[in-house]
Amino acid sequence: MSMATRATRFLEQAKIAFTVHAYAYDPDAERIGMQAAEALGEAPARVLKTLMTVAGGKPACVIVPSDREVSMKKLAAALGVKSAEMMKPADAERVTGYKVGGISPFGQMRRVPVAIEAEAIAHALVYINGGQRGLQLRLSPRDAAEVLGAVVAGVVA
Repeated sequence: MSMATRATRFLEQAKIAFTVHAYAYDPDAERIGMQAAEALGEAPARVLKTLMTVAGGKPACVIVPSDREVSMKKLAAALGVKSAEMMKPADAERVTGYKVGGISPFGQMRRVPVAIEAEAIAHALVYINGGQRGLQLRLSPRDAAEVLGAVVAGVVA
């Protein structure tokens, strides 16, 4: 497994401090984010999942703790659009350039609006996907929000 991805290069170029953590990815896991938290020995609230959505008819990204679900109504409000829904996996792969299970908010093929759950900002460090299955990046959630130009809001159900 390569530790250099578009996500790590994106953070390096932005001069954001992070560490790389590999784990045994289970493609059959029912909940990939929860499996990552367990494999890393971390609380699910600190291991964030990256989900791709269609908000106001356009691609958008939402980052939430792995043990929580997104409220599409709250996400739409946070992004200032009328509605939001999950993006189909094939579309998410095409839009981001990453495979499902390895989608990172960093270094996507094109910039899209990003929302990050406000609860995540309370942690000193969180884990966010590093751009491939079985690779997590540990960094400050505030740094992540800043470099992504993310809206920080309550977006979980």
